[in-house]
Amino acid sequence: MVLQKGDYILLDYTIQTKDDGKVIETTIEEKAKEANIYDPNQTYGPRLIVLGETKIFEPLEEALLKSDEGSEVTVEVPPEKAFGVRDQGKVKVVSIREFYRAGKLPRVGDIVEYNNQRARVVSVSSGRVVLDFNHPLAGRTIIVNAKVVKRLVSDDDKIREIVRQYLPRLDASKIEAKHENGQITIKLPPEVLFIEGIGTIKFRVAEELAQRFSDAKKIIYVEELEVSREEQQATQAQPQQAQATPQAQQVEGQAQAQGGSGGQG
Repeated sequence: MVLQKGDYILLDYTIQTKDDGKVIETTIEEKAKEANIYDPNQTYGPRLIVLGETKIFEPLEEALLKSDEGSEVTVEVPPEKAFGVRDQGKVKVVSIREFYRAGKLPRVGDIVEYNNQRARVVSVSSGRVVLDFNHPLAGRTIIVNAKVVKRLVSDDDKIREIVRQYLPRLDASKIEAKHENGQITIKLPPEVLFIEGIGTIKFRVAEELAQRFSDAKKIIYVEELEVSREEQQATQAQPQQAQATPQAQQVEGQAQAQGGSGGQG
């Protein structure tokens, strides 16, 4: 069945520049390592895309709407539909003194903040700094290779992947979701309790779920902790053993004292 707007899909993709074939982004860990852009702080794997809602390149969305689960597509995206046409008017020359006042020394290639905008330092000479406010990939045609890994049909699968958007390092197999009778129940593993700001994250997830599932009247989070009775008993036994030790030492000391007195007699 061909995909349509409103469908939830998991998409793997690799984006590269057409002129030199340089990979600039990918969801596939192996490809990131091959292209020397691997980031250990990034989570790799298919991305959740809601067709018609998630912001993706227009030519890519058009190709996906003619595809189905398991399909692979390759599209060419021109500058005007990618990162914009290069605009020479966005190249500015400013005095280096403005950077000195802020205690900064600009260098060619640096990304700097100027007048609340990000710019790349093109050159530094004669007390002047040339700043380029164009996107680094402006004017470049890009190629996108993508694969529809899975089409999400059930609400439970959709909810699970929405949760993973906010908790990307969490293994999907550790998330349980159930949507029935106007209630959404999400069971999370105990390790989420150690995530900084987990309360805020859960609130944001609940807000999105309430927006996407209009019949949901209640959202319940469940964190389940397993208690090992053997470990608990072992922990309780340790203080008792520690208390017995001084008593044993006292008895042993008394025995040695009595033995020593007999020897003197």
